[in-house]
Amino acid sequence: MKTGGKLIVEALEANGTDRVFCVPGESYLAVLDALHDSKIRIIVCRQEGGASMMADCEGRLTGRPGICFVTRGPGATNASAGIHIAMQDSIPLILFIGQVASHAKEREAFQEVDYKQFYGSIAKWVVEIEDAARIPEFITRAFAVATSGRPGPVVVSLPEDMLTSEVEAPVALPFTPVETRPGEAELDELEKLLGAAKRPFVILGGTRWSAEAVENIKRISENWALPVGVEFRRQMLFDHLHANYAGDVGIGINPKLGAAIKAADLVLLIGGRFGEMPSSDYTLLKSPYPDQKLVHVHADANELGRVFRPTLAINASPAAFVEAFAKRKASAPPDWAAQTEQLHKFYLEWSTPPNTGPGAVQMGPIVEYLEGALPDDAIICNGAGNFATWMHRFHRYRRYNTQAAPTSGSMGYGVPAGVGAKSVFPDREVIVWAGDGDFLMHGQEFATAVQHDLPVIVVILNNGIYGTIRMHQERDYPGRVSGTSLKNPDFAAYARAFGGHGETVEKTEDFVPAFERARASGKPAIIEIKLDPEAITPTRTLSDIREKR
Repeated sequence: MKTGGKLIVEALEANGTDRVFCVPGESYLAVLDALHDSKIRIIVCRQEGGASMMADCEGRLTGRPGICFVTRGPGATNASAGIHIAMQDSIPLILFIGQVASHAKEREAFQEVDYKQFYGSIAKWVVEIEDAARIPEFITRAFAVATSGRPGPVVVSLPEDMLTSEVEAPVALPFTPVETRPGEAELDELEKLLGAAKRPFVILGGTRWSAEAVENIKRISENWALPVGVEFRRQMLFDHLHANYAGDVGIGINPKLGAAIKAADLVLLIGGRFGEMPSSDYTLLKSPYPDQKLVHVHADANELGRVFRPTLAINASPAAFVEAFAKRKASAPPDWAAQTEQLHKFYLEWSTPPNTGPGAVQMGPIVEYLEGALPDDAIICNGAGNFATWMHRFHRYRRYNTQAAPTSGSMGYGVPAGVGAKSVFPDREVIVWAGDGDFLMHGQEFATAVQHDLPVIVVILNNGIYGTIRMHQERDYPGRVSGTSLKNPDFAAYARAFGGHGETVEKTEDFVPAFERARASGKPAIIEIKLDPEAITPTRTLSDIREKR
C-alpha cells in the first residue's frame, strides 16, 4: 500500500524526471513529503507563473516535459501564464495542481476552481484524478500526451484526499515515445517538386528537433543549395553564419527576405505552424490558399491543412523527416544557388548592429562585444518587448539549444527561463535579456537563482517606459502619452539586496568591465543599462515615429 503522493513521485522517477519547479502549498503536502526521500531536485520558486515558465524552459531546451507543482486556486491561476506560453509555443510541460478534497467538490470550497473549464482552451489535456490507484496510469499518459504529435502542456488536478489515500497500484512504467516518419512516396514527390522549382525556400519552426536533426537540415540545405529561414524565436534551429542561412521569419522581418519568400514558387515548411507572427499576419503565405506551392511537414496531422492548404502534406516529426530526406541529393547543381548566396549576404547586412544612436549608451557596440565574448553554447533567454530586438536581430545563433524565448509574446519570461536553463545546464553560460517593465513581472525569481546558486547574468535595458506600447502609442496617438511611463527601482541595488551581484551602466564604455565583474562574481547578477527612451528601436527614435507616422 502506498499513498497517492508516493505514487506520483514514483511515476515521475520512472519517467526520468530530474527536477520539479514549485511553489509549495498545503493542498499537495503528501507529494512534498514523498519528494523528501526522492533524488528529484526541488527548485522552490517565488510565484507560480515563474515556476511554470521555468518548467516551460526545461521542456523547450530538452524536449522532455518540464514538471511544475502549484497549489489550488490563486496558485493555479498564477501558473496559467506559463501554460499559455507552452501551448502557443508547442512545449511539453506537465502542471500538477493541488485540488480541494473530493467531498468538498462543487460547493465552491476554499480556493476551488474547475480546472477542466479553466485550462480547457490553453492546455493540450486536463485531467483530475478520481481514483488514486490510477495515478501511475495517468502520469505515464500525461508524459505521452505532452510529447506526442504537437507537444504541449498537460494539467493534472490532484484532489487532496487522492494524495493521502493508501492504495494498491501497479508499478509505474516509463511512457513510450511516438515518432512519426515520412513515407518514401512523399519523399519522392518532394524531390519532383524541388526538381521543378526555380525559387524554393525552406522555413524551420516548431519543436521536436534535436542537435542531430539540426545537423541533418544543414546537410539537406547543402545537398540542394537551399536558402533556409527560421520562424520567429526559433533561431537556434540553424547556424546563422552558415552560407545557406537567410534570416528569421517573423516580427520586423528583413524586407529583402520577406520579398524573397513572397516570390518563392515552393516553400518547404518543416515543423512549424507558421502562425500570425512568423507569417506577417498571413501575408508571406496567404491563408488558406498560398500563392506558392507549399510542402508542410508536421508531426501532428491536425495541423496539416488547418490554416494553409498544402500542395504536399507530410505527417512526420521534424527530426524524422530531415533524417530521411538528408539521404537524398539533387541530381544536378540547382539553378537557385546564386540566390541562396545572395540571401545570406542580405542577412549579414541586416544583422550588423548600428554603432550610433541617441543617449550616452550605444547598444550596437555592446551587442558586438557580447558576440565575441559569449561562447557558442551560451543560452540566451528573454521575454517580450522592443528591448528583445537587440538579441533577436543582431545575435547570431550558432548552435541548437541556445535560445529560450516565447513565441507567444509573453512578458516576464526571461528571468524564470534563465533560472530554469541554468538548473538544467549548470556548466553553460546563461544570459537573460530583459526590459525594465518586462523584468519586474517575474523579477522576484532572481531570489530563486540566489537560493539555488544558479549564477545567471540578467541584462536590463531600463528606459523607464513600456517601450513597445509607447512606440505604438506615438505612432497612432502622437504626443499623447498615457499609461506607459514607469518609475523603477535601482536594479543593481535590487540584485545586492537578494545576495546577488549588481552593476549600473550609464555610458557605453561602462558595459565591458561591468559584464566581466558580473561574470567573475560567480553569483546571479543584474547589469542595469540606463537607456535613453528615444532609442526605442535599433534604427528609429520616438521622435522619428511621432513625426513620420
